[in-house]
Amino acid sequence: METLEQQIKELIIDVLMLEDVTPADIESRAALFVDGLGLDSIDALELAMALEERYGVKIGDDPEQNQEIFASVHNLAAFVTENRV
Repeated sequence: METLEQQIKELIIDVLMLEDVTPADIESRAALFVDGLGLDSIDALELAMALEERYGVKIGDDPEQNQEIFASVHNLAAFVTENRV
């Protein structure tokens, strides 16, 4: 799962054009929103579309479930692993 987490970190940086961030700067279990990278809902939408395109996962409309999925890179990797087609 470390390789997938690394790929997701790179995807986050590419999709959101985070110029001053490297994959090493992103802690796998750190928050992505507010305290962590400071992402917002538009960032989440862009990231969701990129994850769906790259990994073939479908992210639903349940706000509580999505908050859990997008809590950290670790959670994103776990979701992709469980839901990849």
